[in-house]
Amino acid sequence: MTLQVLNSPFNEEQVKQLNTLLPTLNDYQKIWLTGYLSVVSTTNVAAAPVVDVAEEVKIITAEPQSATILYGSQTGNAQSLAEKLGKELTEAGVDVTVASMAAFKTNQLKKLTNLFIVTSTHGEGTPPDNAIQFHEFLYSKRAPKLEHVQFSVLALGDSSYEFFCKTGADFDEQLAKLGAQRIVPRVDCDLDYDDLAASWFANVKNALVTTASASVSQTSGVTKEVSSSQYSKKNPFYAEVFENINLNGRGSNKATHHIELSLEGSGLTYTPGDSIGILPENDEQLVGILIEALGFQQAEIVKVDEQDLTLAEALQKKLEITVLSKPLLQKIQSFTVHPDLAELLQDDQKWKDYVYGRDLLDVVQSFGPFSWNAQQFIELLRKIPARLYSIASSQEANEEEAHLTIGKVSYETDGRDRLGVCSGQIAERIEVGQKLPIYIHANPNFKLPKDDDTPIIMIGAGTGIAPFRAFVEERAAHGAEGKSWLFFGDQHFVTDFLYQTDWQGWLKEGALTKLTTAFSRDGDEKIYVQHRLQEHAKELYEWIEQGAVIYVCGDEKTMAADVDKTIQAIIAEQGAKTAEQATEYVSNLKQQQRYQRDVY
Repeated sequence: MTLQVLNSPFNEEQVKQLNTLLPTLNDYQKIWLTGYLSVVSTTNVAAAPVVDVAEEVKIITAEPQSATILYGSQTGNAQSLAEKLGKELTEAGVDVTVASMAAFKTNQLKKLTNLFIVTSTHGEGTPPDNAIQFHEFLYSKRAPKLEHVQFSVLALGDSSYEFFCKTGADFDEQLAKLGAQRIVPRVDCDLDYDDLAASWFANVKNALVTTASASVSQTSGVTKEVSSSQYSKKNPFYAEVFENINLNGRGSNKATHHIELSLEGSGLTYTPGDSIGILPENDEQLVGILIEALGFQQAEIVKVDEQDLTLAEALQKKLEITVLSKPLLQKIQSFTVHPDLAELLQDDQKWKDYVYGRDLLDVVQSFGPFSWNAQQFIELLRKIPARLYSIASSQEANEEEAHLTIGKVSYETDGRDRLGVCSGQIAERIEVGQKLPIYIHANPNFKLPKDDDTPIIMIGAGTGIAPFRAFVEERAAHGAEGKSWLFFGDQHFVTDFLYQTDWQGWLKEGALTKLTTAFSRDGDEKIYVQHRLQEHAKELYEWIEQGAVIYVCGDEKTMAADVDKTIQAIIAEQGAKTAEQATEYVSNLKQQQRYQRDVY
């Protein structure tokens, strides 16, 4: 539309200026200007001077609002959310920088105006690998005063752990101690974080931009939501199971299942290092026993997320019943007068000992009677979290397939046999031809080097072998010439050498350069992968000095922790470094993404 002197209240010179200016403005600038002028006209009509519109817009847009978003991410969730927030703020006219905490130069903190932290908490309250140094810096004497900074924190965690969202809480508290001002209160998210994260996003946007621009960004968000035809955690793809094979030999005390899933028609893509999320179901038999113990009827109707379901459907397909946490026990306590539960919760060690290996059925059988009805009961429970499994295949070699390596979790507590929710379903209830609801979970923090000639060192035990099968298969598909060395550990050579024929084939082809194994139960002394690392210390250090990237996948508390200590000891010994220098060396490897971990 072109303004003319006849159809506007402006003179000829003003019309000329407006017709020059308006076509150059984006939607955000136009509505910002509308909001600005409407405020001026209603608050200071009499005193408002005549302003050259073009000059006014130049002044308004000369210094756009800016924001820095830093993420601490182990599996990619926090990074994905940080990038999503960055995109939304950019669309709202904010000048945004999104960066990993490991890549952020701490001397830039003093220059920031708005800082947003998105971080997960790893293990028992520790920061993710790429957040450790930034976390340490903020708590050090070198951390600057930040009175000029506005900030907010989005914390991701798992409420079944004692130190729920601790890393996010640490950042929130320490930034405040350094003088920074909270622009939006911290939000702590459990595993089902989508709604809380979206609410935090909206509050951040509203705090940074004017009401008018916030409305634009929120409208844009609606029109740019992921299409329902795209598969995600909320809209999973039902993948047919092609294969379900127990990889362990007869006589093994383990059951490790190799699963092959069809991705045909899904359009789903992945790269080595990514995971697949499976939306599991609870065991129907366990659900029936629980409902009977509660004294309810399976066909009773309850409401979950505004959906009417039978109690049996809700407990089998929607809600978690196998993991206990202190917050859940505290909620349950308000519905019973049983003295033992109150006493249990007063002693930190007692409740921790109690919840280990037990589930909701144990609580219902031990601490009744309860005053709840079925609806009140199910409102205490959180949704069944998806289970993530590292993909054990290369899509370049298996175009419309994805392979998984899933170890069956089984144990006995109080005379009752228990199974892992998802691994039990895979091992005992899923057959070839059936379908599983899945989605791809990208993990940008566990990736092959872009250069196929870069040496790689892969260290895994048990099902931690999965991503390395994908790594080597990918390099074989590329015809890569870079050296590769696999350290693999399990219990017995005869029964537990997972994917043995695959490794032997790749060794013969040259896709795998070296294979070093550790079978802990085959000798008088238990030998683990960290012992093999030490045995090959000299050559291992040479590989690292040549630019090799180290990858570790497996249990964090034992295997990964021991491997980390061993690597630091090898670097100190072979590099003639002090312990402090070796720690710094490893820290630099992590910053350069030459030491990556996928641990659980």
